[in-house]
Order: sequence, then structure tokens, then C-alpha cells
Amino acid sequence: MPEADDNTYMGLALQEARKAWAAGEVPVGAVVVRDGEIIATGFNQPIGRHDPTAHAEIVALRAAADKLGNYRLPGCELYVTLEPCAMCSGAMMHARLARVVYAAPDPKTGVCGSILDLFALEQLNHHTDVVGGVLADEASAMLKGFFAERRAARRTQG
Repeated sequence: MPEADDNTYMGLALQEARKAWAAGEVPVGAVVVRDGEIIATGFNQPIGRHDPTAHAEIVALRAAADKLGNYRLPGCELYVTLEPCAMCSGAMMHARLARVVYAAPDPKTGVCGSILDLFALEQLNHHTDVVGGVLADEASAMLKGFFAERRAARRTQG
């Protein structure tokens, strides 16, 4: 049952997002799966790593490529709690992912349909299936909670 699998893997991505929150990072998590096996996970770490590319998706893609010994990840699916940005979407295309599943839309930087849809560009040489909205309410609530907490902390600091 694919929908049940999507919910399960997105639940694991949400666990990764909680790790990001605990580290003071925007709570976004990602999981790479192939043939029902979890290949790699990742969570946002650009602040802690001093690396603007350390988005959850990139962290997970790097770990998956290292584990599989190949920069291409055919047959792999990536689950992420927030609609990917242009950088992450480009990396996903270069990795030749079979499928990307995301939870919450990102109206500011999302390129799976919110701002534009990079995956729909016919001129590109690789096409990845994209599914959005899986456990979107949970992911959105986590992001809203994180930013509310940060705003409250700023107000109490002065």
C-alpha cells in the first residue's frame, strides 16, 4: 500500500526534523529509501555546519551516495518535510531520483509548484515523480511551532 509507506517514511523524516529543531535549526528532515530499505537520513544543519548547502535533502543525498558508492541514486525515493528549494531540487535531479515526496508546501522558496515547478520542465534531461502534501499538517505545525518559539524568545530577550 504506497500511501501507507509514504506516511511511514514521512513520519521518519519528521523525526529527523525534530533533530534539527533540537539543534536550533529550521526543522526539516529527509529520508532516502530504495526498495523499502532506508538508505540514509538527514536534517537541516546549515547553521551548525557553517554550510549553506547543508539542507536536510543534501545531507541525506550525500549520505545515500556515500553508502551506495555512486553519485547517481536510481530507484531511490526521497521523503522531505518541506517542499524542496531550487538547490535541493537540482541535486535531486542530478542524483536521478525516481521520486520525491514532500510534506508541507513552501510558498517562499518551494520549486515543486509553489514558486515554480522545476520538475515539470520538459527541457531537463531527467524527470522525477513528485508527490506533495503527505503529512503536511504535521510538518506545517512543526515549522509554525519552531518559528513561534523563536519569535517568543526574541521578545523576551529585549
